[in-house]
Amino acid sequence: MALPGREQLRAALLRYVELPGAKFFRALGLTPNGITILGFLVTVVSAYLVGSGWLLAGGIVFLVGGGLDLMDGALARLTNRVSPFGALLDSVVDRLSEAALFVGLTVYALRADIGEDRQFFFITVLVLALIFSQGVSYLRARGEGLGVFTRAGLMTRPERVVLLGAGLLAGQIEWVLLAIAAVSCFTLFQRLFTIRAMLDKGG
Repeated sequence: MALPGREQLRAALLRYVELPGAKFFRALGLTPNGITILGFLVTVVSAYLVGSGWLLAGGIVFLVGGGLDLMDGALARLTNRVSPFGALLDSVVDRLSEAALFVGLTVYALRADIGEDRQFFFITVLVLALIFSQGVSYLRARGEGLGVFTRAGLMTRPERVVLLGAGLLAGQIEWVLLAIAAVSCFTLFQRLFTIRAMLDKGG
């Protein structure tokens, strides 16, 4: 199951964002793996900003890092540098990037003067969002290991990146984390049963 308009949005991003960006980075002489690492470093900077209490700046930088994450695959295809290692590196760095931001959010929650009740709520929804988000990503990777390829689900990485960035910009990150946790929990089971059906069909 996909969100309405997701394929149209994906096509628009490819045409108006990914391809022009990939051509720009190709002109600079950067490699796809270089873009992957650059995006991770930018996300680490955003995590530092968030941990320091600068949520707006952290949100802007995080969205920049998320934008770079779109470019590595597009650049690889444009320059005929698609490789198994590049895909592996991208997958690992995606997990590390999300973990880095969640570390920054944890530091913010522990250091900010937000009261004990709000702090407890913040850290609880943060942990739940992290657990279910990583579970969704793990299911995709495990499914691929079993020969099943699917991106089914309402809350995948692109949606998480956009929502996390928007939550930071709006200063409402804990409510966004609650939404991510809830929908990611649903997505986890949605993807689990999708993979099960595909395995049964293949068997």
